[in-house]
Amino acid sequence: MDLGLTDRVFILTGASRGLGFATAQALVADGARVVISSRDPDKVADAVAGLGGASHAVGVAADLADPGTPRELVDVASERFGRLDGALISVGGPTPGTAASMSDDQWRYAFETVFLGSVRAARTFAAALPEGGAIGLVLSTSVKNPLTGLGLSNGFRPGLAMVAKDMADEYGPRGIRVLGLLPGRFMTDRNRELFRGTGDPATAAAEAADAIPVRRIGEPTEFGRVAAFLLSPAAGYVTGCVIPIDGGTMRAL
Repeated sequence: MDLGLTDRVFILTGASRGLGFATAQALVADGARVVISSRDPDKVADAVAGLGGASHAVGVAADLADPGTPRELVDVASERFGRLDGALISVGGPTPGTAASMSDDQWRYAFETVFLGSVRAARTFAAALPEGGAIGLVLSTSVKNPLTGLGLSNGFRPGLAMVAKDMADEYGPRGIRVLGLLPGRFMTDRNRELFRGTGDPATAAAEAADAIPVRRIGEPTEFGRVAAFLLSPAAGYVTGCVIPIDGGTMRAL
């Protein structure tokens, strides 16, 4: 199936590794070009090289919590590739811990990065998109089921899912789609960190896999291919919803 991605241009935040990078790989493999960002310039440079270099990707070292970052990314896409067709918004997972154990400063910082940074990026990107554009927000299954020990995520991700639905209503008449993606367990650096935090990462990973109906932890490429499809014109009638990509873990409808 032709996804219609050839020569389309996408911004992907938090995409020097993990699920964002896997999505960038899938988009580039189907003929798209990408602008990727994350805070670490060395990792951004490595990611661009891994995507085939300057003809396929450009990297920007930037923090989504900076109010100027979304506009900078739009300008880079326009200057380097002459257009913008969509975006995948992903931010790093907030500090682990229960909701009650987080300090006011931790809640404020997570709000600025996870919540407000994503909202600001979505509205900035939407303003620059033409008809047929699409925005995906990488959220979490915590949108529907709280995750033990991830209180900040449990607090902010459901709100972002409703923001995506609200924006889908607002931008739909312009032909712009907005949706949420709910990744379950994938073997990313974030999940490796969480497994190490238990003191016995091998056992933690095995127990996590046993709790998934398909009995394994997902590979980032499996997320990336789904995300690339949802951002593509082939998914042009999908908007205002959240899509679980979790191996069947989530029990809610």
